[in-house]
Amino acid sequence: MSRFRANDLQVSRKPDTTHVTEADHATETLIRTALRSARPDDAVLGEEYGSEGSSRRRWIVDPIDGTANYVRGVPIWATLIALEEDGELRVGVVSAPALHTRWHAARGEGAFSGARRLAVSHVADLADAQLCYSDIASWTTFRTTAQPMIDLLHHVWRARGGGDFLQHMLVAEGAADAAGEPVVNLWDLAPILVIVEEAGGRFTNLEGERTADGGSAVSTNGLLHDAVLAALADAGPAPDEDVA
Repeated sequence: MSRFRANDLQVSRKPDTTHVTEADHATETLIRTALRSARPDDAVLGEEYGSEGSSRRRWIVDPIDGTANYVRGVPIWATLIALEEDGELRVGVVSAPALHTRWHAARGEGAFSGARRLAVSHVADLADAQLCYSDIASWTTFRTTAQPMIDLLHHVWRARGGGDFLQHMLVAEGAADAAGEPVVNLWDLAPILVIVEEAGGRFTNLEGERTADGGSAVSTNGLLHDAVLAALADAGPAPDEDVA
């Protein structure tokens, strides 16, 4: 927070053209240092500094999800932390200090924002649903076509392009009914899968696999999941993939 909206914030571009700031590096360093002290035998995977260690327990860290928002002064960004044990995601934390909100969940213990227990909605018809999505251009860039998403936007009751972690937290809270994004990494999704599922929802990639490491994401209240997957099925793979 001390560097958010700072006039002298240091910003650079990664090879994939995404932004990275001094705050990303400092936050991940702080988390790794704390984990080395508290859990020295555990492995860590972070967006900025990669993998460290080998263990049945692994912490997965995104120091700032929504760095482009952070750079532009938009308060929708968060630190994401997940704990994976024996290949299963067990704990998830999404902390958004500029929004004064933190979401968290652990397997079998429910999902919460502060002391408030989260629960997904009961909307069962796409025509009544509120859908969140990442920007349309990303569907054109990272999928064969954006048309299925555009069609879905016209079919639901209401759509908003929040993107990043927030769209999935709104699903977990029951404020939105479905969310989807065409390209995303494990560290962007690991805690989100736990929180959405513990809130009673369903989380998969666009191919319907229950995973945070599938390259894309769809979260729903569960009742709408198959319908959303079917609606987006013709989005296809990325343009540079073999579509034969």
